[in-house]
Amino acid sequence: MNKSLITGLVVGGVSVTAAGAFAGYRALDDQRSAEVLNVEPRTRTVRTPRQVCSDEIVTHAASTNDPQHVTGAVIGAVAGGLLGNQVGHGTGRTVATVAGAAAGGYAGSKVQEQMQEGKTTQTVEKRCRTVYDSAEKADGYNVRYRLADQEGTVRMDHAPGRRIPVENGELVLTAQK
Repeated sequence: MNKSLITGLVVGGVSVTAAGAFAGYRALDDQRSAEVLNVEPRTRTVRTPRQVCSDEIVTHAASTNDPQHVTGAVIGAVAGGLLGNQVGHGTGRTVATVAGAAAGGYAGSKVQEQMQEGKTTQTVEKRCRTVYDSAEKADGYNVRYRLADQEGTVRMDHAPGRRIPVENGELVLTAQK
């Protein structure tokens, strides 16, 4: 026989055998893994609280020794009584004095109240509030796959790549080390 014919037959036989072995291996491998068709990353929003503090100027009413405004009422009553006493004669003067004292007492109390409200003190106080920082965190993957002639969807904690391993007919969904 011709040497080149024998060489051609040997090379052809080896090629056919290799192709058959590869096809057989591929068929076995398809049974040991599922084809990944689509991977969709999942995220979730995580809110983390933190304190934010700042110094603020706070205005307070100044303390007073006469919160009932008695001093203003007494001074106003005396002044009103004196003015009322200047008006009229006889019993009219008495009525005018009493009315002037009452009106003066009321007016004096209000004047003192207004004066006390205008007196304030300011202090610097630290005020704190809670604010929230938001961040997107990875939360797994929704994976669509094909195993043999069936398609399905699973959720995985890692990106699976192009194939998902199968053991005993079940998908292996945990990360391989």
